[in-house]
Formats: sequence, C-alpha cells, structure tokens
Amino acid sequence: MDQAEKLRNIIKLQNLEQQNQSRIITVTSGKGGVGKSSLAINLAIKFRELGQRVIIFDADFGLANIEVMFGAIPKYNLSDMIFRGKELKDIIINGPMDIGFISGGSGISGLGNMTRDQVAYLVYKLRELETLADIIIIDTGAGISDSVLEFVSASGEVLLVATPEPTSITDAYALLKSLNVRAGFDRESTNIKVVANRVADYEEGVNLYNKLNVVVSKFLNINLDFLGIVPLDNAMSKAVIQQKPLTIAYENAPSAKAIDELARKLLNAPIDEKKKGLAQVVLRLFNKKKDEQ
Repeated sequence: MDQAEKLRNIIKLQNLEQQNQSRIITVTSGKGGVGKSSLAINLAIKFRELGQRVIIFDADFGLANIEVMFGAIPKYNLSDMIFRGKELKDIIINGPMDIGFISGGSGISGLGNMTRDQVAYLVYKLRELETLADIIIIDTGAGISDSVLEFVSASGEVLLVATPEPTSITDAYALLKSLNVRAGFDRESTNIKVVANRVADYEEGVNLYNKLNVVVSKFLNINLDFLGIVPLDNAMSKAVIQQKPLTIAYENAPSAKAIDELARKLLNAPIDEKKKGLAQVVLRLFNKKKDEQ
C-alpha cells in the first residue's frame, strides 16, 4: 500500500468524504499586475452578497496583496497550524462582510517534506475549514513558478486573468504551455475560464480571448472558455489608491457591476462534484510532489 492510498484510507475512516465539500475556484495569471488578487477579493464580496459563505486562501507566497486590501495582516498562517499547533480559528482573519482569509505561508509549498501523519492532519483540518465555507477562492502567485502550476493543475475550476497588453496575453499562453506538459495535469476535468480585465468594452475582451484561444487551440491540448470582462474605469484606480475593495468603495461603477455579473455566471455554471474540496486539492498536490521525488 503506497502513501497516497494510506491517506485516502485515513480520510475514509474519518468519514470525511461524506461531508459537504466547498467549491474551489483558483484565480491565476501569467504575469503580475493584471488585477488577479483584486478580482479574487471582489468576487468573494459579490459571492457573499449572493448568500455564499466565502474564504480566500492566499497561495501567493511572495506577496501580500490580499492582506493589504483586507487591511489586516494575519498573525499566523497555515504552517503554524501544521507545524506549531495552532488551531484553525487562530489562522483565519475576517475581512469585509465576514469573508474569511487564510495565508498559506509555506504550508503547502512544503508538502513534499511532510510526513504522512502531518498531511493527514492537514487534510482533516481543511475539511473542518470546509464546514465554514461554500466557496473557497485560491489566489495563486503570478507566472509559471512550480507553486502556481501545482495549484492550477490540482484545481478543477480555474480563472485565468489577462489584460489586453501583449505581454499579458503572451504570459498567459506561457502559463498554459507549461501546464500542458506538466505531469498529472487532467485536461478533461479542469475547467479554465478566461477573464479579460481592464478592457475598453466587451468586444475588446472577446478579441483578447480569441487571440489567446487561437494559439492554444493550435498548439496546446487545452480547452478554454470565455467567462467575461471587467471594463477599465476610474473607479479601479481610485480603489487601488484607497486600498479598498472596488465593489465596496464604488459598487455602482461599471467595473463593479461587471464583477457582479461574473459572480452570478459562476454560481449558475455547472461544476464537477468530483473536483470539489480544498482537502482534495491538497491531496492531489501531495501525490504529485511524491511522484516527482
């Protein structure tokens, strides 16, 4: 019996597979500065307004964009829970509208060095977390680092954020290209949706998607869907300067209304029940790390 099978048996013994699992939405981008973290937090706000319980998991280990917009820096992170005995309640802080926030720290990136018992404990605690949320948004780092590709390849539902800048489209393609050759990436069960951010209008957003999709369709074995746009307006830059979420500071701005539309589209979209659950994402990450060792 290999280690992965032992972990699955532990989960079954704990009767965790029968519990409700949160919907996992992973937000990523090919480069920084395209508004990925802003989209993540503003989608969370709109989901909350639509009656969903939401937690943001910050998997961007190098930056603290979500923390800045939340206006609070967590005292503890996931590593403190795994290695230093902190409880789940210790590592969650509440942001606007009681949206939960967890900093990943190095807890996930160090999966390959964790013991079976530590991973089992992490999985158990993450399933406890899922009783607190209907939707968990994972905000990855930008680019094609291993940590980004690990989260994207382990997630069933991915939002790829890009802007009309040529470098943004090129870097989005580079991310997909790296994902395409990554061991363990399940193309059939991974739903990647493109969000065109900071565009002048819907037509420019569709053009952005088409430019990306035409090369992806020709050279990569990946299917892309177009979720929609977020138009560029003055409210965006004002909210950034004020370090406040756009959808709270300027809820009637065109960009805020567009994010509301994106949230409603996502809630109405069908999802693969087999790919739900943050604990399952972590198990897939762990299995991949062990396969690579």
